[in-house]
Amino acid sequence: MTRIVLTGLWICTITALSSYAVITWMPDLPKPKAEEYLEGLSYQKLRPLNIPIIAEGSVQGYILATIIFTAEAHLIKGAGVTPAPFVLDEAFRQIYADGDLDFRNLKKYDINKRLDEIKHRVNERLGSEIVKDVMVENFNFVTKKDIRS
Repeated sequence: MTRIVLTGLWICTITALSSYAVITWMPDLPKPKAEEYLEGLSYQKLRPLNIPIIAEGSVQGYILATIIFTAEAHLIKGAGVTPAPFVLDEAFRQIYADGDLDFRNLKKYDINKRLDEIKHRVNERLGSEIVKDVMVENFNFVTKKDIRS
């Protein structure tokens, strides 16, 4: 019985020492080549914007807009800052300050011009061509009397 126990201990010791020796003295094996991951465009949907429309000294209503933008994924990672807050800020500024947007006198609105301007200004503020396209998912006007309290 003692002989079986000693043989078992001997086998466990030899196995543990040989495993340690292999790990310690293992030559540097060539690491597997990391495959380049092709990153494409990243789509980011922004939170809805509520932009007040002020005319005649009071709020006439609100524009509710949901903006989506696309950007190169590897540029977003390398930039260190996400362009989302810049797109939100620029969209708010562009729509709020737009003199052509008059809901009392409706006419066809050139939204493509406004979206291109948002993209251009955001890329200018970020210092590189990160944002590739700006799109509108939702663009509505709600009058002040239609708002539920």
